[in-house]
Amino acid sequence: MHVARRSSLITTGLLALIIGGGVGLIGHEVTSVGPVLGLVPVVVILLVGLRRPWRRWRLVQRELSPERRRWLRAHVPLYRTLDEEGRARFDRDVQFVLDEYSFEGVRDVAVTDTLRLSVAAGIAALLHGRPSWELPGSRSVLFYPERFDETYHENITASYDGMAHQQGPIILDGVPSLVDPVSAPDWQSLVREEMRRVRRGRSLLRPYAAEAPSEFFAVAVEHFFEQPDAMARQHDELFRALVSFFRLDPRSGTVLDPSEGSLADALEDEAPAT
Repeated sequence: MHVARRSSLITTGLLALIIGGGVGLIGHEVTSVGPVLGLVPVVVILLVGLRRPWRRWRLVQRELSPERRRWLRAHVPLYRTLDEEGRARFDRDVQFVLDEYSFEGVRDVAVTDTLRLSVAAGIAALLHGRPSWELPGSRSVLFYPERFDETYHENITASYDGMAHQQGPIILDGVPSLVDPVSAPDWQSLVREEMRRVRRGRSLLRPYAAEAPSEFFAVAVEHFFEQPDAMARQHDELFRALVSFFRLDPRSGTVLDPSEGSLADALEDEAPAT
């Protein structure tokens, strides 16, 4: 997560210039203060377009509290592997999430700082290897009193296009929404094979992962960040695919260089010879 994207700043500036200039030129034909009127949309567009970058810039001037850092060290395995620079960026992303997301409890659930921090840490972990990414969708987090487990679908009557796990990106038809379409068939093939392993009881992943591709991805991502060493040993192909997808090796906290290959390359490398 960046304080500001260069493309967004350029777009905002150009939009302000074009609209402000247009209003100024039209206003000049009507009144002598027309050019001044052009400043109004310029100011409005800049205020709206630069609101998030300004808030984020102010946030990074303040350090994450020592109490929250201690919590991250105690509860987030990835955080413990990061160097000083990596932890500073992780702290920054946590601050962004805490500031920009709304957190609500359902059915009288008390939203504690620990709950908020756990979600912020999960998002920061997901995006650590992809600093230019922002999670798609709503910026609201709901906390339910019951665990979101194997029985959740029994009470759902409405249709839905996808789901989001607290430690995973948006899932549509079992394919992470940010996966390159070129990689999707190979990813789906890998998921089917790994789900068969789960059903046979030969997988590190818990049985819930075999329910559906979306649930599989959520469980796989959870193990990827919480048990990376075990996953690398027992699910080498899946682990490599997730490393390529997130551009991060959670065993060491190493962020992959963009030139080190894509998810498609990782899946192709692991494809059986014909």
